[in-house]
Amino acid sequence: MTETKGISETGWNFDNSYARLPQSLFTLCNPTSVRSPKLIILNESLAAALGLQVQSLRSPDGEASLVGNQIPDGALPLAQAYAGHQFGHFNRLGDGRAILLGEQLTPQGSRVDIQLKGPGRTPYSRGGDGRAAVGPMLREFIISEAMHGLGIPTTRSLAVMATGQTVIREKDLPGAVLTRVAASHIRVGTFQYIANWGTVDELRALADYTVQRHDPNVYEEGNRYLSLLQEVIKRQAELIAKWQLVGFIHGVMNTDNMTISGETIDYGPCAFMDEYNPATVFSSIDSQGRYAYGNQPRIAAWNLARLAESLLPLLHDDEDEAVKLAENAIAGFGTRYQAHWLAGMRAKLGIHNEEPQDESLIDKLLELMEKHRADYTNTFRALSLDNPEETVMFGTSEFKEWHEQWQARLGRQQEPITSSRELMRVSNPAVIPRNHLVEEALEAAVEEEDYSVMKQLIEVLASPFDYSVNQDKYCSLPQTSIGRYRTYCGT
Repeated sequence: MTETKGISETGWNFDNSYARLPQSLFTLCNPTSVRSPKLIILNESLAAALGLQVQSLRSPDGEASLVGNQIPDGALPLAQAYAGHQFGHFNRLGDGRAILLGEQLTPQGSRVDIQLKGPGRTPYSRGGDGRAAVGPMLREFIISEAMHGLGIPTTRSLAVMATGQTVIREKDLPGAVLTRVAASHIRVGTFQYIANWGTVDELRALADYTVQRHDPNVYEEGNRYLSLLQEVIKRQAELIAKWQLVGFIHGVMNTDNMTISGETIDYGPCAFMDEYNPATVFSSIDSQGRYAYGNQPRIAAWNLARLAESLLPLLHDDEDEAVKLAENAIAGFGTRYQAHWLAGMRAKLGIHNEEPQDESLIDKLLELMEKHRADYTNTFRALSLDNPEETVMFGTSEFKEWHEQWQARLGRQQEPITSSRELMRVSNPAVIPRNHLVEEALEAAVEEEDYSVMKQLIEVLASPFDYSVNQDKYCSLPQTSIGRYRTYCGT
């Protein structure tokens, strides 16, 4: 990947390696200018890490580049083509309201995509306006930065710009553009697209590029494409386990929303679970519960099988042998996921070593939580603080029996109880982006242009394991029920 020379005053240091792939994978296109851009929020720490000058980004030229009114030096804007199984149905898709400016080469030597979300129509808009609204863009900013604070691989949000223009949905909404940063935007759906509508040579070019960008250590191996598949499986097994461990529900796990890099992407109808229930669904369009919390590991394996299918022509010249290689690779997902999840659950309970009975101990706690409709995050927070009386299960004979078994389990470890408490506090977040808190922040921002509530929430969510006094109010459930919480595919 050839690097461009020269860094702009703002710090943009673009390369455009994706644009050197076969042209069937993208279309060059520019953002559409807006009338009255205004910066809502800038992620200054992320900007600095990217090598960008914060004050320059806040200048008129800097803000113009964040909203699409001006193309930064060295950028080569394009919309990416991809496909996707959306709720199980295969569709030809693409960046309908996103434009990749290029790849920023950071001072640390990494390469990250810089993408504008909501900058206007592209050749893949399929009748849409290519725009986005303030609320969904701020929602992505809040949730993606919360995920980063939790240590979960994720795309990140650099800035949200108001456009000064109206977006017409069910009602008129204020428009916005989000600047998203990602290890890359290569998706399972990218491979599906080229496998269905491209040539084998184009598929190989995409695979070689992906290996070079994300897994250069396997580039010279005998079957680099099998190695690529195996590496993606490893990353996704760890990612989905991390989602489950904090009660995160993505809401729309279509194959076009699964990255090859292993980052969480596309924060549409996502939310964090309050009451523990594996059947929890927040998405307004997921009427069958396909993407419910408890189904996420199974759906991840299904999506990865679609990636394996796309790679079959590269895995082996003999189709039957290629299928065997793919099936064996996919079969390893469940074992890897379960290992990551079980290790994470042990840590959440302060368990340093392994015993065969651990899984039944964990399952019993989850059964009690579901039965008593216990809050997922606050239950583990109470146990971390050694305050079991704060759980809704306290006082029941079932919980008493479980608690005694858990204490006995901790007592069989060589590590002292203080070490277990420390392990629990770094494994159980005290705060998450509670649904009612996110809605309060968005309402203030959209209805009143008051961004202080949102910025304070983001600041708290940046350190979810602090267990500080000022976080206490962010741990509380809403005083009045907000009913059955619903989220929408609005990003």
